[in-house]
Amino acid sequence: MPFGLCNAPGTFQRCMMAIFHDMIERTIEVFMHDFFVFENSFSTCLTNLENMLKRCEDTKLALNWEKSHFMVKEGIVLGHKISKEGIEVDKAKIEVISKLPHPMTVKGIRSFLGHAGFYRRFIKDFSKISRPMTHLLEKNLPFIFSNECIQAFRTLKDKLTKAPILITPNWDQPFELMCDASDFAVGAVLGQRIKKHFRPIHYASKTINQAKTNYTTTEKEMLAVVYAVEKFRSYLIMNKSIIYTDHSALKYLFAKKDAKARLLHWILLLQEFDFKVIDTRGAENYAAGHLSCLENPYENVFDPKEINEAFLLETLNKIAHNDPSTPWYADLANYHAGNFITKGQEAIDILKACHSRPTEGHYGASYTAKKVFDS
Repeated sequence: MPFGLCNAPGTFQRCMMAIFHDMIERTIEVFMHDFFVFENSFSTCLTNLENMLKRCEDTKLALNWEKSHFMVKEGIVLGHKISKEGIEVDKAKIEVISKLPHPMTVKGIRSFLGHAGFYRRFIKDFSKISRPMTHLLEKNLPFIFSNECIQAFRTLKDKLTKAPILITPNWDQPFELMCDASDFAVGAVLGQRIKKHFRPIHYASKTINQAKTNYTTTEKEMLAVVYAVEKFRSYLIMNKSIIYTDHSALKYLFAKKDAKARLLHWILLLQEFDFKVIDTRGAENYAAGHLSCLENPYENVFDPKEINEAFLLETLNKIAHNDPSTPWYADLANYHAGNFITKGQEAIDILKACHSRPTEGHYGASYTAKKVFDS
């Protein structure tokens, strides 16, 4: 197969699939020119290896002896170290990245983020950490590698050198998905329980665009769930899963039939998955720091006990972070939008809040009504 042809990789892979079609995913895995023969016992693995070599002889497929490793317990596979413990980063590649100076050009930022992004599944909150640097990739912005960029650069290198060991999925056990959303990013971590301790399988995060930053808190949390299940679709489809969230309103949204159109669209997308939602303790929700509770995977910080107050956790979080941006009635308006008629003293209180407060200006009826609907 000649090098340089755009369709050479696909053609070569189809050739390998045709040769080993009855062995793939049973005794052997093939990715391009890399072969992996596996089994639990030494004798069975030896038999599988013999069958693979016999097939190579029959099809006149030549192997490179210098690049071959036989009967090993661990090895580098596609840039990752694979062993019985799980999946780790390749220390040789990480050592090269750790010695890089901070980028001086936009091209340098792209190069570094490309190298670091190869191992982003090992880094929780990758998008949030790299945000100062990715901001410099936008058009018509002056290149100023600020202290925030330097800190982000150092943080990414530090997290790569201390990357956790990810486990391989056990398809007989339910998956657990922890989701979180901030003002400009959403993220999740997929994992499973091993001896009652949570162990991560894959970290994922993504920045959201300007339009989505205007979503309500409930919509952002739902967006994080939708992003997570789409990202890990191959794991979750046809398997039972548990979704942890610190926003208790999400539990009730899945049972609603007349929510906002956007939320209904997302709920329909989630109908094909078999999952249940569990609230985590809001004031102690370490996932809110983008799932930082997983820094110690052997510490169980989750309390499956349900809570009664639907919006108490969000209120406590806002008070704890001194967040005055959202009016007191915003959650009520967002949760009941489209199906709830405000009346009586509740309506009077909302009108007074939008009209008579010192910061509202005592505007007329039309402008006051607009403020009520925009809140």
